[in-house]
Amino acid sequence: MEEKEPKHQGKIRALDNLSLGISIVAAILIGVAIGMGLRHLFGYNWLLWLGIAWGIAAAGLNIYKAFRRAQKEFEGLENDPRYAHRAKYGDNKYNDDDD
Repeated sequence: MEEKEPKHQGKIRALDNLSLGISIVAAILIGVAIGMGLRHLFGYNWLLWLGIAWGIAAAGLNIYKAFRRAQKEFEGLENDPRYAHRAKYGDNKYNDDDD
């Protein structure tokens, strides 16, 4: 019995990929806002840079999580017969042995 993919699964995947870009920007902006708040609260300028560093680190974590999710999704493709030719002969359009 074959499992049917839900009707709007492709749209959900596309929105998930779009949300990665939005989450990168949001993480950095939230980090900047936290840094500005800490700088205003305590008066140390380096706290702004700490907030920016936290935002960049959070953006990097979001990228890593998306990479792991995509890697898990595509890990079964190497055994798919549709891609067996590429796995055996590589991505070259023309084989070098045909000369």
